[in-house]
Amino acid sequence: MIRRKTGLKIVAVVLLMSAISSCKKISQKSQSVVYSDYVAFDWFDYRGNDDAYQNVSNSDANYLNPVLAGFYPDPTICRVEDKFYLVNSSFCYFPGLPIFESTDLVHWKQIGNIINRAEQADFGNSRLSGGMYAPTIRYHKGIFYVICTNVSGVGNFIVTAKNPAGPWSNLIVLPEVNGIDPDLFFDEDGKVYITHNGLPPNNISVHDGHRAIYMLEYDLETQKTTTKPKLVINGGTDMSKKPVWIEGPHVLKKNGFYYLICAQGGTGFNHSEVVFRSKTIYGPYESYAQNPILTQSHLDPNRKNQVSTTGHADFVELPNGDWWSVFLGCRPYGPDLYNLGRETFMMPVEWKNDWPEIVGGNEPIPMIHKRPNLPLSKEKTEPLNGNFVSKDDFNSNELDFKWSFIRTPKEKWYELVNGKLLIKPRPESIHTESNFSFIGRRQHHLKFEASVKLEFNPKDNLEVAGLTAFQNEKHYFLVGKRLNADNKLEVFVERTASKINEGKSEIISKKELLDTDKPLFVKIEGNGRLYSFYFKTAEKAEWNLLIKDVDGSILSTKEAGGFVGTYLGMYASGKHFD
Repeated sequence: MIRRKTGLKIVAVVLLMSAISSCKKISQKSQSVVYSDYVAFDWFDYRGNDDAYQNVSNSDANYLNPVLAGFYPDPTICRVEDKFYLVNSSFCYFPGLPIFESTDLVHWKQIGNIINRAEQADFGNSRLSGGMYAPTIRYHKGIFYVICTNVSGVGNFIVTAKNPAGPWSNLIVLPEVNGIDPDLFFDEDGKVYITHNGLPPNNISVHDGHRAIYMLEYDLETQKTTTKPKLVINGGTDMSKKPVWIEGPHVLKKNGFYYLICAQGGTGFNHSEVVFRSKTIYGPYESYAQNPILTQSHLDPNRKNQVSTTGHADFVELPNGDWWSVFLGCRPYGPDLYNLGRETFMMPVEWKNDWPEIVGGNEPIPMIHKRPNLPLSKEKTEPLNGNFVSKDDFNSNELDFKWSFIRTPKEKWYELVNGKLLIKPRPESIHTESNFSFIGRRQHHLKFEASVKLEFNPKDNLEVAGLTAFQNEKHYFLVGKRLNADNKLEVFVERTASKINEGKSEIISKKELLDTDKPLFVKIEGNGRLYSFYFKTAEKAEWNLLIKDVDGSILSTKEAGGFVGTYLGMYASGKHFD
């Protein structure tokens, strides 16, 4: 009897173990079916190693410029009690208008994206440098306001939020507000003003680049403008000198004066910041005799740690009465060549005879400077400047705020599962102005390396997956995996640039993969103008060089055009070579 019971127990255990094993097989099978439809990225590793920061002795008394490294243009800033909030342009990257928070102006943490729903902005097939231009963030009586221009959609609009981390409202469209770069100013008497760039009076340009600044009133209750636009600045600081591209206006008030700070000269090499003042809101505005208060255009182009194209500033007052400015600038590696795009820099503002000047604004912008007189933040945040290492193992249920798509996704084509980022290869490809399967982050450094581990089994020779250094659809590098014409797996490097082969893609390096059943590791190294590409098939193995020191100037704004910076992204396509 005892033996029989023991035997029954053994049979029961065997049956249970068999059932568990079957369940595991079913689970593994279903999982492999899911995985077969996707490219699995295990991690993304980014490392910055700029020479400018190698011998810099950083301390709690100082901060590093840029404060936001990489493609963070057109900064706008406001303060609410002891916290500061900063927003940047994002063009057709989605989510859009990244918003950052800080208590010391030095350590910034991204807390969200203001444009994060399709009903707020559908960029469709717009050019990448369309979309969201030059926002302004302001706070008034418990509500945050961001006013901005979607040049690929509704034009000028306002969104609001009680919590700067979101959610932000749907768009309040402003059809009466033309032009770009709108500003929102809350006056002491309760009136609200919108100021913006626009065409010259009567649309008659006296010279190329002739633009103007207009102002009109806005009613918070009806959410409508109540006056017609009034001209406040025609052309810029001195029409006899043919000033160009007056834009990026911001209004502030101090000691009975209204101040209007504007960008002038275009966002290229001659970019600058200028200031006007008036005793009345609509002017007439007087141009400061010491304009520009910020520019690098006159400096020696061979200076060390060059910063160029500075301008498009916004000001903020600290609780102690000090003033600081944030503005865009670029770090070139050659004559007007920069791949990082326009970055966010910061310098103090000094008031002289009731005029503001950006300290050192006409001198070389320093990489290190004495920090603002604020309590130093103790919060641990992911660094956004200096030389840093950032690795994402994809263990979260949601993508980190640093990741971006290109244009607005129309469907969910990625998943985060078991510590992997799964990206579905779709018919849309990197060559097209579409929302192709791309998830990327900014290139933050002149000298960097970015690497990924991916698992991918292409079904035909049209499918591709890998890592791209991307400026736009006609200017990028891609190191990835595919089936070649002989249906053999290979790792390859593709280059696309308008100045080479009329923008057609070309394979500049390739190597057959013998370890076909293993994951693939690929890496891009950048060193100023030069980019190198590597691969391996085992985590602890040495990197194999595919091609070294390829000319990366194809990723520069000078070569590629537009207003964005280089992204490093994971990419997959089902018809890449179609």
